[in-house]
Amino acid sequence: MSDELTPMMKQYKSLKKEYDDCILFFRLGDFYEVFEKDAKIAARLLDIALTSRNKGSDGDIPMAGVPAKSASSYIATLIEKGHKVAVCEQMEDASEASGLVDRDVVRVITPGTIIEDEMLPENKNNYLASIFIQGDNYGFSFLDISTGEFSVTEVSEFETISDEIDRLEPSEIIIEERLKDMDDWQDIIKNRDFQVSEAEGFKVKEAEDLVEDFFQINSLQAFGCEEMKAGLAAAAEIISYSRETQKQTLDHIKSLNPYNVYDYMVLDAATRRNLELTETIRKKKQSGSLMSVLDKTVNSMGSRLLRKWINRPLLDSDEIKARHEAVENLLGDFVKSEKLQNLLASVYDLERLQSKISYDTINPRDMGALRSSLEIIPDIIDLLNNFNSPYIEEIKDNIDTMDNLRALLKKALVEEPPHSPKEGGLIREGFNDRLDELRSSQKEAKDWIANLQPKERERTGIDSLKVGFNKVFGYYIEVTNANLDKVPDNYTRKQTLSNSERYIIPELKEKEAAVLGAEEKINDLEYDLFCELREKAGDNLSRLKNTARQLARLDVLLSFSRTALENDYCRPEIKQDDLITITRGRHPVVEEMVDVDFVPNHTRLDRESNRFLIITGPNMSGKSTYLRQVALIVLMAQIGSFVPADSARIGVVDRIFTRVGASDDLSTGQSTFMVEMNEVSNIVNNATENSLIILDEVGRGTSTYDGLSIAWAVSKYLNSPQKVGARTLFATHYHELTELARNEEGVKNLNVLVEEKENDIEFLYQIEPGSAEESYGIEVAKLAGLPSEIIQEAQNMLTRLEEQQKYSSQSMSTFKDNAEESLNSGYAPGQLQFFDVNSGSQNEHDQIIEEIKNVNVNNTTPLQALELLHKLKQRAAGNS
Repeated sequence: MSDELTPMMKQYKSLKKEYDDCILFFRLGDFYEVFEKDAKIAARLLDIALTSRNKGSDGDIPMAGVPAKSASSYIATLIEKGHKVAVCEQMEDASEASGLVDRDVVRVITPGTIIEDEMLPENKNNYLASIFIQGDNYGFSFLDISTGEFSVTEVSEFETISDEIDRLEPSEIIIEERLKDMDDWQDIIKNRDFQVSEAEGFKVKEAEDLVEDFFQINSLQAFGCEEMKAGLAAAAEIISYSRETQKQTLDHIKSLNPYNVYDYMVLDAATRRNLELTETIRKKKQSGSLMSVLDKTVNSMGSRLLRKWINRPLLDSDEIKARHEAVENLLGDFVKSEKLQNLLASVYDLERLQSKISYDTINPRDMGALRSSLEIIPDIIDLLNNFNSPYIEEIKDNIDTMDNLRALLKKALVEEPPHSPKEGGLIREGFNDRLDELRSSQKEAKDWIANLQPKERERTGIDSLKVGFNKVFGYYIEVTNANLDKVPDNYTRKQTLSNSERYIIPELKEKEAAVLGAEEKINDLEYDLFCELREKAGDNLSRLKNTARQLARLDVLLSFSRTALENDYCRPEIKQDDLITITRGRHPVVEEMVDVDFVPNHTRLDRESNRFLIITGPNMSGKSTYLRQVALIVLMAQIGSFVPADSARIGVVDRIFTRVGASDDLSTGQSTFMVEMNEVSNIVNNATENSLIILDEVGRGTSTYDGLSIAWAVSKYLNSPQKVGARTLFATHYHELTELARNEEGVKNLNVLVEEKENDIEFLYQIEPGSAEESYGIEVAKLAGLPSEIIQEAQNMLTRLEEQQKYSSQSMSTFKDNAEESLNSGYAPGQLQFFDVNSGSQNEHDQIIEEIKNVNVNNTTPLQALELLHKLKQRAAGNS
């Protein structure tokens, strides 16, 4: 067999060489075919048959294929598995091609450049991000190519980039090559699910020129980002990458929006995770998160915007108040608010529709959705005239009715347009004279053909005569064999069947030509008219994008008002000071999940006498819920939502920090305690006096007194106005920490009330001043269903430990009375004893310890070691 490839395979290999990092979907008629190594990958991941192409001189080449009509689902699977897909189309009609059909790659689909509805989540943005370095600064930019949202920022600390990645959850990130070996970057990519591409990057002037050229502007001052040199490098790379992969103009990307991360409340990854803002910790689902409670939006645009607001609370008290006033305004006339929601529910996803217009992928059905959406907008504006808050009036004034486009689409499109733009039936009668003429002539011919059968039956006397049509022979007259003697002379035989003959007549062929010729012309003309409509819609992209943004804002505000009404939330008072007071506050998620009435609690925090609140009480009593509810109420207030409380006054918080629980991080080799200490370190190094800190246990991952000592020192540091002085809630089982309230100004003790009933306890979930006396851990273990044997053993051990008066040379009571002096002197009490050291004399015990110290391990055989262990065990038990 010759080593020469067929022309088609040469064409394939030439394209594959250019897109070697992609799986190449090669169009062959109604299928996309993949070859060689791509075929093996696709067959395995897509569960499709792996065959081979071994005709002619190509040899045995692995091959697999998928139908072009259903290709999106297969491409989506490959993207999910971490691959890029290059889509190669036939650039000419195969029937008109002279020789080999011209083919070319029309688009490269990557995780960050998906625009297909069926491949995108409705209520979540799909971001392509980039990170580049210029001097001492890091540039960060991100684009949602499906909506045209394009933003850029610049920071001096890489840790901030990590927070932005956690906030946005991009599906793909482009990084500068020199970043890949940085330890900070390696920390980011662990346990995160996004695809990474590397690039050399642009020089400053090159980046500036590229951005200006893309947006056709003379100066970057038009966007206010001219000083962001590193940010522009990141933005330029996104533009370059998008052009390279999409291979067409991206007209729906209208601006580059610079932002400062410090203009919003900073939320690090731990805080987002621990507060379960958009997904739960365990199941990674929206259900059970704050988002699930607040998301009563009726439109995908609104749901995506709500997610952004939750992840980016405001700091500007005036802007926060404006949102609150709008929510209150909507609550004031809930009948009209409900009508607004019903109207918004009928508006399609305009953000993603405008990207389809830009890509020329919008179909007639989508265009019909655009038309119906535009028809609803005037009614929305009429209803908005009933509300007078400045925020709502701003929304109303910026909604564009696009009257000309709406009127054009209404006149042009049929009531229910088809999906395909090339099969006709999408343009209304009366819109185009030439189209009406063609349809009229086609109708006349069809009517003549429809009347031919009864006429010929009457003329020939053949009652069974039929007029039919097929794609091979066209229209025909069919006569059964029993009536062949009645066939007129002007019938020309066309086809012989087993029981009949098929004929044609000149008039029938003439009308057939009129029908089929008109149909082809009609379909071609309708497609041309549709393309003109698409161009007209493209002229309105900026207006469409801005209107989509306003409708999304309105949807979120209506969602807030509905949630407030249904859940009995109050409007919080917002101040630019340090006081936080919450009357009968509730946890927004927990109260929806429990079957009993949620027990509300009060909170008062400031930077003076109520700066550091220590909460003690048993497990399962509600300490963690209380901590989180305070943080969530503050966050909800600062995104513009009403809050679950009877009343609330919120002094604006610049950051919320949380340290809640801990677990081993096996991917980085960090123990529970190390993870905990890293989180604490982040807090003490980055918190300001305007922050809110939530600590749910500190120091529990090490020995009791190590942990207590660390918790004591951290508490003093955070409470100190000279060090941090942030408003802090600290839940702990270290009752010794309550001693801080004696000598430290700003520290207050709170505890969760518990009612003891004989041998059982009842949690009251009520937070009151004071400290808890007991932990009730064994009682909680009993409630959890531990076997009674374990419970009894634990109770016996607790009794023994409580009877011990000394740990080394100083009692715990002495430690509590002199805690500060002990810690400052470096003293820590000894380890708790789980075995009765009084079974032998103290001297005997010391001798055993000394003997163990003197053992020469290197010169001890295994047998000697066992004998020594047995002897020591007997002596320790008092049996020597």
